[in-house]
Amino acid sequence: MLSKLLTSALFAGAAAGLFAGLLQLIFVQPVLLHAELYESGALVHFGGQAVSAHPELPGFDPVRDLLSIAFTMITYTGYALILVGLMLLAEERGATIDARTGIIWGVAGFVAAHFAPGFSLAPEVPGVAAADVGARQVWWFATVAAAAIAMWLLAFGRNWTLWGVAVILLLAPHLVGAPEPDSFTGPVPTEIGALFAARAFGVGLAAWVLTGMFAAYFLDKEQRRTA
Repeated sequence: MLSKLLTSALFAGAAAGLFAGLLQLIFVQPVLLHAELYESGALVHFGGQAVSAHPELPGFDPVRDLLSIAFTMITYTGYALILVGLMLLAEERGATIDARTGIIWGVAGFVAAHFAPGFSLAPEVPGVAAADVGARQVWWFATVAAAAIAMWLLAFGRNWTLWGVAVILLLAPHLVGAPEPDSFTGPVPTEIGALFAARAFGVGLAAWVLTGMFAAYFLDKEQRRTA
């Protein structure tokens, strides 16, 4: 079982992480670098227009970009390990694990790890006001854990009591509220922050769907090979 878990997660995480890394380079990183220019003062917002304080803008950096892709592949390999482990548990309960059902697992992973915490604590660009990092991390981990348990209960719960608990777990962190800064200030235009959040969610959804699909596909392939 350990061999199946490691092999499936390695292939799934590497494949999904590669796609995710490329999507981030194309869609997310340009917005992030743009925001960093405002944070550093290379761009200033004046009269509703962006005015360049320095002529040179950041371009393609092969070392930085390759490291970014490698880190993303490692991250999604970790996500795939968690997914494959949960898939093996679900399979013992009679669940069907294949590439098609893996897409549903990927969507559930996105809801737990991205959408649920991002609903109240949206992805942030550099230069925007933010609450204490420690408080945000505690709230984020608690929200992800609650959402992950809720996804499991919604999928495998067999009565209204368990489904009700799932709904409460999904709502509770947001009713409590995420940590917020004392004031909302910063040099980065709100349009850049909104675009960054939208693209981070979009890339996250695509990456999680691919992770779930690949994890289920390679796990099913390993199961058939060793059967």
